[in-house]
Amino acid sequence: MRHVLTFIGSASSPAPLAQIITKLTASFSGMPLRALAKDKAYDVELEYALTPDAFAKLRDAAHAMQIDCVMQPLANRAKKLLISDMDSTMIGQECIDELADCMGLKAKVSAITERAMNGELDFPSALRERVALLAGLPISSLEDVFANRITLMSGARTLLKTMKARGAHCVLVSGGFTFFTSRVASALGFDAEEANILNIVGGKLTGKVFEPILGKEAKLATLQKLCRTRGIAVADTLAVGDGANDLPMLLSAGLGVAYHAKPVVAAQAHAAIRFNDLSALLYLQGISQSEWLV
Repeated sequence: MRHVLTFIGSASSPAPLAQIITKLTASFSGMPLRALAKDKAYDVELEYALTPDAFAKLRDAAHAMQIDCVMQPLANRAKKLLISDMDSTMIGQECIDELADCMGLKAKVSAITERAMNGELDFPSALRERVALLAGLPISSLEDVFANRITLMSGARTLLKTMKARGAHCVLVSGGFTFFTSRVASALGFDAEEANILNIVGGKLTGKVFEPILGKEAKLATLQKLCRTRGIAVADTLAVGDGANDLPMLLSAGLGVAYHAKPVVAAQAHAAIRFNDLSALLYLQGISQSEWLV
């Protein structure tokens, strides 16, 4: 089966990128480079996939020069469904940590978040524990956090705009909260969003979240349901996330991308983007920069 290697240089990568890639692939590929963006991103087609060890060696050599390197089947490369995590993926923050900061508890809550995202804690239990610490927080604090602390991830708008223009269905699925996913989905143009619902009484958080909690099983179930209901083959799906609760979704998608992810996630996902922004996911689909909508 034909495969393709995609190399994406970063601001810190050495130049000229094309010559570096040619040297990296000289021992196994006589195929010419296809420029997706001059001096930025290139494809190299392969007759067959590299062995895991050979690819790991190549990827590590590229990473040493801060070049992202991904290998995938050439078929079904342009995806029809994007399913994405929100916190630290489509936005640059963990919303629950920012809410905790409003109560002077950011360090405590962030430590729990970090362990949960590394897969060290049961996600639903960790979420209940963190939400309990937010009891009494007024809804106005959530509004302030979204307005003044939440930033969209670089490349997110371009990714969504370009994929939607090409007919892709885009869904935001988060272990965070609907208060934020509804706003982020609207800002970026997602077609739908799913997340957990905070219990709010009298304009304040009660410290509880409605059950069942949306965790890793629900994210996977959402991917599977979308494939069934929309008639999309799994091979035509792209999933992206950064935490352990994203792994089942990433591993089940046609292409699962660990984006600036925790080591346990990057080690297991089909692909990892370490040095570039979310627009790199367009290169992975073979979409040249000249075709992007910005």
